[in-house]
Amino acid sequence: MTTQDSTSKFRVLIAGGGVGALETLLALRELAPQRTAITMLAPNAEFVYRPMTVREPFSYPEARHYPLAPVLAEAGAELIVDKLAWVDPAKRTAHTSAGAEIEYDALVIAMGARIHPRYAHALTIDDRKLDETFRGLIQDIEEGYVDSVAFVSPGRMAWPLPLYELALMTAGRAYDMNVDLETTIVTPEDRPLAIFGSSVSDAVEQLLSEAHIQTIGSAYAEVPHMGVVVINPGERRLNAKRVVALPELYGPSLRGIPLSEHGFLRTDPHGRVSDVEHVYAAGDATDFAVKYGGIAAQQADAVAESIAAEAGAQLTPEPFHPLIHGILLTADEPRYLTARITGGHGFSSEISETPSWSPPSKIAAKYLSPYLEGLDRAGAPAVA
Repeated sequence: MTTQDSTSKFRVLIAGGGVGALETLLALRELAPQRTAITMLAPNAEFVYRPMTVREPFSYPEARHYPLAPVLAEAGAELIVDKLAWVDPAKRTAHTSAGAEIEYDALVIAMGARIHPRYAHALTIDDRKLDETFRGLIQDIEEGYVDSVAFVSPGRMAWPLPLYELALMTAGRAYDMNVDLETTIVTPEDRPLAIFGSSVSDAVEQLLSEAHIQTIGSAYAEVPHMGVVVINPGERRLNAKRVVALPELYGPSLRGIPLSEHGFLRTDPHGRVSDVEHVYAAGDATDFAVKYGGIAAQQADAVAESIAAEAGAQLTPEPFHPLIHGILLTADEPRYLTARITGGHGFSSEISETPSWSPPSKIAAKYLSPYLEGLDRAGAPAVA
């Protein structure tokens, strides 16, 4: 039995090692450092800055890796490298894949989502191994073996930004190499990056047009064979030498925790998991439609405030209010996107060539962004 000293501190177990988990940790360190004892149960020994892996196939430096142990040590927290397997909420006990049991006063599930390739005959975008799987395609384009690529988003979309980034950077690389490449984006969105609202969509449409990228919107695609995309409604056929697709995402499907559709966790505006006590969730594991690091961080902030208040800190927890800050990487200068969203689309948005938030990072997080910026300036303990 693995337990923490419970004589004076509120025991918080954070399951996960990504953005939501680290933001929860750093927020609690700020909000209730003397009232909480924190354990992080992470399947990974390091945090990878995954939004930047999209550049790796184009010979950019590898995305930054940050060892978790120094981060946890600095925060006065315990790190267990293992994975959450199932939960016994009645006993407030988490069970790990290795067979350990960890007692908690509050459990935060920030495990992310499970990636599932939607199309057997497409190259699936997986930021855990994007350089490995995508670099060959770029080489084939450069050498003239591939003259058409379709970038496809499935009907049940994941976060769409990487699809547009890869399309823009691929088209840019082909242009630089004097390769005539036909590039097409097929998406169920009515307009490009519609979740950011009309201002952003207008600007992105212009970027795509300038890059000679065709966009087919309101489209639901199947890839029945290599190099063939069938677009509905209308059963239109699109032929392409290669097809690149976003994955579908599924929730963690934890035993002992009530689940929403596709294994995700339903939460209230403060991050409490529905129909179970003392359990919270943040990030891609939740059933919130937008799967993005900045959103995970905002959910984690709401969770941390609720837990800090439960632990006795003098504060009034604020609910989660989604605000997206995103960076669209292109073949040239990046574009900085902002949208406050409700339902499925942005209702106020802007796009610019200069950031409107600080630090201007891919993942805009209240605590994690400045913390990582500090590590980067110090030159440690990250590895390039």
